[in-house]
Amino acid sequence: MSEINISVFGLGYVGIVSACCFANNRHKVVGVDISEEKVDLINQGTPPIIEPGLDQLLKKVINNNLFKATQSALQAINESNVSLICVGTPSKTDGSIELSYLKQVVNELGSLLAKKNSFHIVVLRSTVVPGTIRNVVLPILEKSTGKQCGKGFGLVFVPEFLREGSAIEDFYKPLKTVIGQYDSNSGSIIKKLFEDFGGIINCVSIETAEMTKYLDNSW
Repeated sequence: MSEINISVFGLGYVGIVSACCFANNRHKVVGVDISEEKVDLINQGTPPIIEPGLDQLLKKVINNNLFKATQSALQAINESNVSLICVGTPSKTDGSIELSYLKQVVNELGSLLAKKNSFHIVVLRSTVVPGTIRNVVLPILEKSTGKQCGKGFGLVFVPEFLREGSAIEDFYKPLKTVIGQYDSNSGSIIKKLFEDFGGIINCVSIETAEMTKYLDNSW
C-alpha cells in the first residue's frame, strides 16, 4: 500500500480532529457523516465543534484540496484504502455502552467492501469494552464482506487519547500510540501512518488495546 488515502466515518470530536490532522500531513481524506448540515458546514470551512486551532486547520486542508466531507459512504470507500470509524459509543444507564451506531456503520462499510477488489483496512477508534471488536465487529465485517479478515480486509483498533482543548496538540505530540492488530500486515501499515507524529508506538493484541483505553480513561 504505497499511498494511504483515508476515509473517516463520523465527524464528531475525534473524527474531525483526526481527519484534519491526517490531511495536514498530506494524506487525501474524505469525511463521512449522516448530517447534511454538518457536511455543508465543514465543506464551507466551519468546524462542527469548538477546539483551539481547528478553524484555521480545517480551512487550510480544504483549500489545499486534501479534505472534503460527504454523506456518501460509497464515495468515501472508493476514494480510500484505510477507513477510520469514529462514531459515538455512549454509556447506557446500566453502565454498558450503546453499540447500535457502531454496528450500523460497520455493516454498511462491510457491504461496500464486499464489492471492492483491493485490500482495505478498517481502523476502529471508538471506545469499546474489551472483547467487542473480536466478538461483535469482526463477525459483522466478515459476514457483510463475505471475506476473511487478514486476507480480504484488515482490522485494527487504535484508541484515541485526545483531550478537549488540546486535541490537535495531543494528536501531533502523542505520549503513546496503541495499535491493536488482528493481522500484522495491517498493523504495520497503520504503524507507518502514525509514525509521522512521533511518540511511543505499541503494537499489541486487539483486546490489550481495548483494555488500555479503558485503563487510560479511568486515570
